[in-house]
Amino acid sequence: MASSSALQPERCCLLAAPRRRRQVHHLLRMLPPRTPPLSFLSRRRFRRGAARFSSGDGGGGAGSAGAVEKRSVPVPVPVPEVKREGDGGEDEEEEEKGTLELRWPPWEGLPERYRLMGATSLAFVICNMDKVNLSVAIIPMSHQYGWNSSTAGLVQSSFFWGYALSQLPGGWLAKLIGGRTVLKVGVLVWSLSTAVIPAVAGFMPGLVLSRILVGIGEGVSPSAATDLIARTIPIQERSRAVAVVFGGLSFGSVLGYLFAPPIIQNLGWESVFYIFGLLGVIWCIGFESIKELQSSDNEDTLNLEQTSTGSNGIISSPGSLKSSDTSLEEMKDSIKDVPWREFFKSKAVWAMIYAHFCGSWGHYTCLSWLPTFFSEELDLNLTEAAWVSILPPLGSMVITSIAAPFADNLISTGVDTTKVRKICQTIAFLSPAAFMMLSSVDLGLPPWVIVAFLTSGLALSSFALAGLYCTHQDISREYASILLGITNTVGAVPGIVGVALTGYLVDTTHSWSISLFAPSIFFYLTGTVVWLTFASSEPQDFNKSASESLTESNQ
Repeated sequence: MASSSALQPERCCLLAAPRRRRQVHHLLRMLPPRTPPLSFLSRRRFRRGAARFSSGDGGGGAGSAGAVEKRSVPVPVPVPEVKREGDGGEDEEEEEKGTLELRWPPWEGLPERYRLMGATSLAFVICNMDKVNLSVAIIPMSHQYGWNSSTAGLVQSSFFWGYALSQLPGGWLAKLIGGRTVLKVGVLVWSLSTAVIPAVAGFMPGLVLSRILVGIGEGVSPSAATDLIARTIPIQERSRAVAVVFGGLSFGSVLGYLFAPPIIQNLGWESVFYIFGLLGVIWCIGFESIKELQSSDNEDTLNLEQTSTGSNGIISSPGSLKSSDTSLEEMKDSIKDVPWREFFKSKAVWAMIYAHFCGSWGHYTCLSWLPTFFSEELDLNLTEAAWVSILPPLGSMVITSIAAPFADNLISTGVDTTKVRKICQTIAFLSPAAFMMLSSVDLGLPPWVIVAFLTSGLALSSFALAGLYCTHQDISREYASILLGITNTVGAVPGIVGVALTGYLVDTTHSWSISLFAPSIFFYLTGTVVWLTFASSEPQDFNKSASESLTESNQ
């Protein structure tokens, strides 16, 4: 009896083993599929727990019963461990989902300065679309209103009146309140002025005034963009930044010449002004959303609105709310603080002024008159003339993508910045001069060869984006926008004088070689000489020069 009673606990454990196995198998069936195997440490921890469970359940039984129980019970997968694995998988899925969400929109993960440069480039695309639309629409408008070439030249040149008037104020405002605010206001002004052109086209003073307002709105944009680039982009990236932003002008010319003819032919010439003007209004709305995204960036992100005087660039921001009298006093002081006299004492500044004038003469006259030249001289219809006019700005986009990395790589490898700027600007001047000479001489060339010559020359002139247009930021980051305002004011004069003079010369001489090509060739060649002689990219402290001059005068 004693022996049988001693075996009872052992018999109970053996009978309980099948029941425990069924429970374990039931738990295993309830586990989710494709459960990854437990790690070595997890299996070791569970075996220790199972051993403690077996010894407690066996009570005072013999060691053989414990051995039987350990051998008969398979190692189950603990449910808590499985839950942790499952939870980890869900977290990974959420992380992957979050990663996918961050990829849209594509610019979401870009640094703040790159997003702002992209938005500024898009503004310049719309800028030139609104500039070249009249170059195409002027042909049906001249037929409808009976304008000759001189009148058409007057209408087209009126844009540059406003463009010239707004350069210095635009540069000063960009320095005072920030380039972003100036850019936004400029886009809104030129877009609304473009949209009202059909309503005032039959009234010449109204038409001229609307084009002046378009010029004013577009005139402040280069200074605003230059202010942003100078304050946010390091010198090793500056050529690329200038190329991306100002390269939008060439892309805008392509889109304008591409879409304006079919819009005019299918919907009338009035519709091109309505549609292109609406694009600018849409840009202003989208620019506000980009501004909100930028305000929520990390603290270490560059503050693109920060000016040299510590202003955040937003007039209505809480930190800059001041009385109107104080603001007016600050504006007056800011004008007095600009070292105007020191600017004009610098030979490098005078080289930039004349080079800008020379480059603008060839650019603006060709931009305004090439569609008419292709239509009359090469006997092309409106659509063909406009599409052929696409080739020079399209080539400029290709050359820009080559010129900017070319210049930046030279500077990164230690080549002197001044030498790089001189090389690029020389290419920008001599190339169009050479090809215009070939186009102006009567060599009996077929029309497609002349188109190829002009396309190549004007495309290579885009090397100026890695030459002249970078020099303002090179010599003074603080006054880059004002310096560009000075050079751009002089550079707008060819738009006023050159475009109208070309139309007058066409009426009087009936020669495109004399009226369009000869003046451009002259200015390209003389501009090269002046640039190679006096240009410099060495940083200049105009404030220090001004203070030294003041000290000398007091003594």
